[in-house]
Amino acid sequence: MSLGVHFSLSKQEVEQLLAMDDDEARAEYLHGVIEEDFFNNHRDRIAESDKSWDGMHRALADGELTWDGGEYPLNHVVLGGQLIECIDDGFMVLKTPEQVRDVATRLPSITQSELRTRYFAIDPEDYEFDLSEEEFAYIWENFESVREFWIRAASEKQVRPLFRVIAARRRAATRLSVAGIAFSR
Repeated sequence: MSLGVHFSLSKQEVEQLLAMDDDEARAEYLHGVIEEDFFNNHRDRIAESDKSWDGMHRALADGELTWDGGEYPLNHVVLGGQLIECIDDGFMVLKTPEQVRDVATRLPSITQSELRTRYFAIDPEDYEFDLSEEEFAYIWENFESVREFWIRAASEKQVRPLFRVIAARRRAATRLSVAGIAFSR
């Protein structure tokens, strides 16, 4: 099980994050500084997708948990973008201003019916969770929050969304290959 969160970072926050020498330093900065500040003082600049990020990405992309599967810009709502950290317990993906604009433009057209159709097309053999109406309702609820996040981020022009996954526990059977680096979710 892993937990996903989108953060809306300012230009200065992005510069600080990118100036760090290694993945561990970036992870520590995000956890110790940005997460602390955002969760306590800027809840309007985050969208928590909890465990639904996996099913959400699969439904919006090509049904698989791959880095570049599916069609742009929907495959960039969760994964896709600039990988800036990949360590044993998680990864960070930074989006460009163009990706923000494109994703925010496309997401309002995704209806509950369309997302449901995409969700139930996921191969159950390849998905850790049961495909069910209950699971879909959970994904839809989180999708609505993530969609609002993207629209808000696009309206602010100078922000860059960062998607962060933190593994609460790893399952060796399910792996995501990010830029050639295997990550257990």
